Amino acid sequence: MTTTQTIQTGTGSGTENSNTAAALLTNARSFLFVPASQPDRFAKALATSADAVIFDLEDAVAPAAKASARQALADAFVHFSPAQRQRSLVRINASDSDEYTEDTALVAALAAQGLAGVVVPKAQDPQDLASLAKAVGDTCHLIPLIESVAGLDAANALAKAPGVVRLAFGHLDFQLDAGMQAGADEAELTAIRVDMVLAARRAGIAAPIDGVSVDIQDPGQLASDIARSQRLGFTGKLCIHPKQVSDVNAAWTPSAEAVSWAQRVVAGAQATTQGAFSLDGRMVDAPVIAKAHKILALVARQGDSAERS
Repeated sequence: MTTTQTIQTGTGSGTENSNTAAALLTNARSFLFVPASQPDRFAKALATSADAVIFDLEDAVAPAAKASARQALADAFVHFSPAQRQRSLVRINASDSDEYTEDTALVAALAAQGLAGVVVPKAQDPQDLASLAKAVGDTCHLIPLIESVAGLDAANALAKAPGVVRLAFGHLDFQLDAGMQAGADEAELTAIRVDMVLAARRAGIAAPIDGVSVDIQDPGQLASDIARSQRLGFTGKLCIHPKQVSDVNAAWTPSAEAVSWAQRVVAGAQATTQGAFSLDGRMVDAPVIAKAHKILALVARQGDSAERS
């Protein structure tokens, strides 16, 4: 019996759930990986404050354990609540792997039960994404991982492919493919990250998700990585350990001070008939007002996503 035969379909789908999942993934800050081969960790991962949980069938699972990992995920997913399904994603194996056909069958079956999305590794062909989007349907969304030079070259097309809601950066695999060896600050990858942010902007999708911080014992490195991501325009991060989640969430949640400032800017703009005005001794003009509106909109979206989940 295949994994797809153990899944009952027909629940947890529809336009409303699709819109909810899309909104959650668009606004998600933290994406926590958990190996699909370790079902004892599923409940722990879902109990964290991670905005999304990625059940990994690729790098975290040994080749000999791929089939049993698919079965474990299929068996467990039946018992997930609707809210848990809406924040669940599966990272499948690459399209040129021997596992791809079975992985696709699994995520298509899970999509019928409300799976939020599929993380697509080594993405570089928009046609592959189009075929996968057709297989999983409109209620399940795609996040391609840019992990190669070919993927970066295709980033604009990948961002516009059917079903894609965000791009993500697999910076470790990218370095391997490009023959690079970045330093601790990863300055060598700045141009690649900027290209991804611009590709997402051109496509009109949410800003991309940055790669993992591999040293889980160094909160200083995590903070530095997050700050770099924010400076370059990323709005989320992949996590490999639950202890990273709270810092990632906090970084992309506007502070009370920022919200108060934004509210005062918007109120000041509404109260004046001039194109610019002064607040706290600083000039406020159109770009500053737009930034304030963006902060308040982000707070509202994060609040809506929290209520839905």
